[in-house]
Amino acid sequence: MSRKVKADLLLIFNTVIWGATFVVVKEALSDSSVFVYLALRFVVAAILLLIFYGRTLRDLSFSGYRAGALIGCFMFAAYSFQTVGLGLTTPSKAAFITGFSVVLVPVLLAIFGSRRIRAWVWTGAGAAITGLYLLTIPASGVTHLNSGDLLVLCCALMYALHIISVGHYTKQYSPSALALLQISTTAAGTLLAIPLLSVTGWEPAHLHWTSTLIIAVVSTGVGGTAIAFSAQAWAQQYTSSSHTAIIFSLEPVIAGLTSYLFYHERMGWRALAGAALILAGILVAELMGTAPVAPESTLTEEDGGLPQS
Repeated sequence: MSRKVKADLLLIFNTVIWGATFVVVKEALSDSSVFVYLALRFVVAAILLLIFYGRTLRDLSFSGYRAGALIGCFMFAAYSFQTVGLGLTTPSKAAFITGFSVVLVPVLLAIFGSRRIRAWVWTGAGAAITGLYLLTIPASGVTHLNSGDLLVLCCALMYALHIISVGHYTKQYSPSALALLQISTTAAGTLLAIPLLSVTGWEPAHLHWTSTLIIAVVSTGVGGTAIAFSAQAWAQQYTSSSHTAIIFSLEPVIAGLTSYLFYHERMGWRALAGAALILAGILVAELMGTAPVAPESTLTEEDGGLPQS
């Protein structure tokens, strides 16, 4: 089995894990404040990765530490927006809005890499934006927009930047070291956020240990974070950011199925139409609209499109 096939299988595994955990996290937020839960999740993951990959930090340069911290900042922002938003919206909606990040990847690659954007990308982006409107804006109008949906949309932007930065920096530095650094950075961010948000009154910290919360912390901290992001960092050495984004487009579909089966979520025709358009826009933009490198750019698709550090 080639490394590229192994990389694809690992990314598909990640997608299944992440899609299934939307429901798990939604339930866990009944027993914990958002940043207490995130701290538990990422501290568990960081400890595990430190045990297995701590030695990889010895030979890492300062620029490597900086790269890991940058990726971690994108991860921290993405999970903060997504988890807060998930507490205010449904798992299926949160998953499909997060999936919009896949459409953003080629657009951001074009911006950072000075690339031309083909018509298919704009077509896919238009379909996805129309789908976002149907999914998030109720028939009663924009004044009734769910704030949770807006927060998850911010997550989509941060997650797109995360996909691109991982694709770029894993070509230069140890994937294991980057996985450890990004998760440790996120863990540190959540630990700092808990007292800050408690003092300001934005989110008083609370924690009630239940079997649901323990299952959520273990499944997301070990499977959805420590294992999954280590696998992503390794896999993206052997594939492009855009190809990764195509595989990740399966995540909202899996989230919708698990939400239907276990959370008994029912989406109306308007939301279903919006979800279908988002998924169609993702596939059109990625399968039909891969942009070529502009003549004046020296970056390749595998570079991930970000400037060299």
